[in-house]
Amino acid sequence: MSTQQDTPRRLRLGMVGGGQGAFIGGVHRIAARLDDHYELVAGAFASDPERSRAAAAELHVADDRAYPDYQTMAEAERKRSDAIDVVAIVTPNHVHFDAARTFLEAGFHVICDKPMTITLEEAQSLAELVERSGLFFGLTHNYSGYPLVRQAREMVANGELGDLRVVQVEYPQDWLSTRLEESGVKQAEWRTDPKRSGPAGCLGDIGTHAYHLARYVTGLQLESLAADMHTFVEGRALDDNVHMLLRFKGGARGMLWSSQVAPGNENGLQLRVYGSKGGLEWRQENPNQIVHSPLGEPSRILTRNGPGLGEAAMASARIPAGHPEGYLEAFAQLYRDFAVQIRAHQKGVNANALAAAPTPGAADGVDGLRFITCALASSAAGGQWMDV
Repeated sequence: MSTQQDTPRRLRLGMVGGGQGAFIGGVHRIAARLDDHYELVAGAFASDPERSRAAAAELHVADDRAYPDYQTMAEAERKRSDAIDVVAIVTPNHVHFDAARTFLEAGFHVICDKPMTITLEEAQSLAELVERSGLFFGLTHNYSGYPLVRQAREMVANGELGDLRVVQVEYPQDWLSTRLEESGVKQAEWRTDPKRSGPAGCLGDIGTHAYHLARYVTGLQLESLAADMHTFVEGRALDDNVHMLLRFKGGARGMLWSSQVAPGNENGLQLRVYGSKGGLEWRQENPNQIVHSPLGEPSRILTRNGPGLGEAAMASARIPAGHPEGYLEAFAQLYRDFAVQIRAHQKGVNANALAAAPTPGAADGVDGLRFITCALASSAAGGQWMDV
């Protein structure tokens, strides 16, 4: 019979960034609470101490745990008997590396928004630190949390598409079709600033999501690419549109398009995978369906929590079929899986096999930065093919 002592307490969560006006911080907090595995107890929510304190008050975080900066937070939490278990880093990209390093060195598990860092060298250094520390590191490539993305991955792995031949992935948006960064919109300001976003704009922001989705579903390793990164909006410092050809190990070919200047597109992430036995198509804006087209047979639609799904997809669904689940639930699925793995770490248990499906971590972060670095070099060389 279960007792109160058998039920684990909520994981104590700290947060770096995500204060007033920050979009992704709110998403992380909703995701963390949806399955009730976490309790937000501390944070350095802004670079300005007063704004951090104001955000903490709004989030019902005690004043003595509203820290002026993440360095102070890591040091103070390390000394507490009720210290945080894990920290979520939800800042602009340029802070990710040092904040993650600071908390790992202080002995804390880390959940970090993508991209992991802004340079490949930083990503490799951080991955080495994660390996040495033995701590958990989760990267929030949140689209891997969708049940039908996990279904697609399982179908590919089971050979239902045969030998993979073609991978088409795209992520178009339209919100940066004008110089929105000049109008005081916080999200546009830092994403178009090389000092805070890093050397890649659209590619680093959403192109990496498209790339990770393709890799996650297919399991293919990228061999080489040819990239054309372009800035259409005059005066903008970073790319706002990317076209790319991909060659995968084993012979499959692919194309990737990411754009933030494509009017009529909101968050149009979609993936199509074709093999010798059939194809799959999934669209993020209609995430509760996947189209499976066996060669020579009528296409069929699989639905979230519906018949014919595999174990990973069923384990990631919360409500009956026909009731839509979406972005927040997919994000929450990662937080749920991260919680399982963090608790396993705390008990000294191998955590890798416990999550409903593989979750993104430090290796994915390095892979993403290697992809960005190679794309930048290819585009600068006029779209030449570059080995990854």
